[in-house]
Amino acid sequence: MNMRPLQQMSYLTLIYLFFYIPIIILIVYSFNDSQYSLLWHGFTWRWYAELFSDSDLWISTWHSFLLGLSSASVATLIGMIAAVSLYRYRFMGRNFLNGLVFILILSPEIVTGASLLILFTFLRLELGFTSLLLAHISFCIPFVIVTAYSRLISFDKNIFEAAKDLGANDLLILRSIILPLLWPALFAGWLLSFTLSLDDVIISYFVAGPEFQILPLQIFSMVRSGIKPEINALCSVLFCVTLTFIVLSQLALRKKA
Repeated sequence: MNMRPLQQMSYLTLIYLFFYIPIIILIVYSFNDSQYSLLWHGFTWRWYAELFSDSDLWISTWHSFLLGLSSASVATLIGMIAAVSLYRYRFMGRNFLNGLVFILILSPEIVTGASLLILFTFLRLELGFTSLLLAHISFCIPFVIVTAYSRLISFDKNIFEAAKDLGANDLLILRSIILPLLWPALFAGWLLSFTLSLDDVIISYFVAGPEFQILPLQIFSMVRSGIKPEINALCSVLFCVTLTFIVLSQLALRKKA
């Protein structure tokens, strides 16, 4: 009997359990009818009811969704233009710019946050929604570029040559050929950017102002005073929202044009 498939399945199962058991525990305890005890005291919806009646959390949630929608939309537009330019045109420094995209992705968030804070301070930009928006756009753009570029390199370049032979200019090719074929990757990039913006803590901590509170930073400040059942409920809701957007982005990315 071949044991290799069984060993591989066991190995993968242990890895996934290591990743997801803490999340499962958090979700289970969000229904625990006890405020401080780690022992199970019964099932309750109480903490979700208190969560949805907290006006401060709802304001922070609205701020986070507004920031996520705005930054994801702008980052998708800029990332699309950059990806198409890197794919379609040959110019000096093209490979260097392509490499910079991956450097930005791999750069530690604490470095990005500190550098953006220094930049905004130098420009005398007041910390708040504008600083958060610019910061979130900056770290979302590389992910959109990579997602869109990976889709572009799968295209048959003969399509563009045939369109040129028929008299189409670059703008018409972009509007009539590239965008219809690229939209699944753009949608996936938008969803990924929105998820990254919604979950970001480190960079936002550096560039956020006192007048514009967002949900991840509020969760972080609540956790510092101790884990409460409302936090478990809030994190469970946030995990479900994030998981939904990730699944949608993967489905869009796999969709065939």
